[in-house]
Amino acid sequence: MAILLFCPHRIKRLNFSIFCFRFLQKFQCDYCFFMIQLISANSVDNNTFDVIVIISDSVQSLSTLDDKFSEIRLAIEQFSNVCCSLNCGGDWLIHAEQIPSKRIIYSSTGSINNDFDDVRKYLKAGISAGNRFLSTGTRSPLLITLPTDRFPNAQLASSIGFLHSLYTPLLLREKNKNFIEKADLIGILEIKKEYFNKTENLLPVGSLVDFLHAIQSSFNLCRDIGDGDPQRMSPFGVAKYILETFKDSTIKVNIIENKDQIMKEYPLMAAVSRCSDNIEEYRARMIWLEYIGEGELTETLFIVGKGVTIDTGGANLKIGGSMYGMSRDKYGSAVLAGFFRALDILKPSGIKVIGCMCMCRNSIGSNSYTTDEILTARSGKTIHITNTDAEGRLAIADALAQMKERALNSPNPHLLTIATLTGHVCLAYGHCTAAMDNGPARAANYAEQLRQTGDLFGQPVEVSRLYSEDFSFHCSDIQTADLKQSDVGPSVQTRRGHQGPAAFLIGASGLSECGLNSSHPIKYTHLDIGLVMGIYPGCSLPSPLLTLIAQFCLFF
Repeated sequence: MAILLFCPHRIKRLNFSIFCFRFLQKFQCDYCFFMIQLISANSVDNNTFDVIVIISDSVQSLSTLDDKFSEIRLAIEQFSNVCCSLNCGGDWLIHAEQIPSKRIIYSSTGSINNDFDDVRKYLKAGISAGNRFLSTGTRSPLLITLPTDRFPNAQLASSIGFLHSLYTPLLLREKNKNFIEKADLIGILEIKKEYFNKTENLLPVGSLVDFLHAIQSSFNLCRDIGDGDPQRMSPFGVAKYILETFKDSTIKVNIIENKDQIMKEYPLMAAVSRCSDNIEEYRARMIWLEYIGEGELTETLFIVGKGVTIDTGGANLKIGGSMYGMSRDKYGSAVLAGFFRALDILKPSGIKVIGCMCMCRNSIGSNSYTTDEILTARSGKTIHITNTDAEGRLAIADALAQMKERALNSPNPHLLTIATLTGHVCLAYGHCTAAMDNGPARAANYAEQLRQTGDLFGQPVEVSRLYSEDFSFHCSDIQTADLKQSDVGPSVQTRRGHQGPAAFLIGASGLSECGLNSSHPIKYTHLDIGLVMGIYPGCSLPSPLLTLIAQFCLFF
């Protein structure tokens, strides 16, 4: 059986739904969803598969499973006699007469023994193998990942990488009603537990294939929204997509689209959106999602996702090509939607999750909001606008304030915001998500828990701490406002440019009144995801989506 590994002492409770591909098919709708069939396999001598895909750190490691595929090992070793770089990273197509498929794709991770190697080497090898597979014209690969004690989730990472290469964008699927997936099926070799030294770390679920079904479904939904262009995935388009996706699910959907209601309940969001309000498709939508697990509820998770479908910068217009790729400024909401897809499939018990996708468009025009305006937030705080290109924090602050209001009467609440909020986080951490806790969340060591989970699953999270300077920076310079929105320049030219926005959100939402010394402390964590999904226009790799799924569906 294919196996997923991690540290078992972190598991509190798990209600994992074992299901097959046909069960998943009932959730698919006409245009918004597609799945490549995944099946478990226990032998390479199977005519079902037309190519064998091997992912390993070295040719020598192939002897680990010699009784399962000694003929494959011999074929690869013979090839290594004429190609001496098989242990150095890369991928190769190898002819092998001794196996039914006659073809082997060998993808090398390179060394995995250096101090700073991590499980993402298997992810990259999986992507490389997937790209090679697409060039062969084959349709049914059997994926085999050689196990390693150092990275127990290697097989999961390589499988996710392989599936990443096979994603087809939503627009292409919609354009071609006879769309055919890039593979007919993918086999995952069942690796028995005796091949692992640390058998006590086995995940207590059916198989890796079951979990991969949920991950593939979740990732595809996230990409459909996050990678979608500003027209197809306008606020209206996202709302329609979400309604169709979750219409027969355990997820409750409520969409607020009335302009007057948004103006009243989410005034900061309304200011960002007002330039687009005269166009139906571009008008702001607040998409509320709710999941309630079985059993006694011991935690309530509130998540707000930034969903700016295109960021022109507004009156502070993005120039010099810097607007390119800003259709991904909605990726926080995309991750949120993907997370709810995973909740719908995996069904963790004992947890309630409420999410809000704050969908709007930061346009420029005669009715744009401008600098020097004084806006009043839902919390009652007055905000001095200093840079219309810092719209993301405005788009999510009022929803966060509403979450805070609801959290006061909820069991063990924890608030999260997920946003592509600053360029500064990209300069500071590159490919990593930055996690910032308020006082109660830091006391619970929450960001550090996310960091550990991210390391296990190959989606790194860096912990950034908030200091008093971050809050004083956002104190207003004028008497008529409580807070200033941002510095007048971009975050990349601002000291502590990604920590400050988290402090602003705490102040603008009223969470500053819910600290450790208050009568009702509320945990809050801000995730600035920057460019963790990858560089536009390449296919995105949803992050920190897997980290969130692991944290709340496996470790919860």
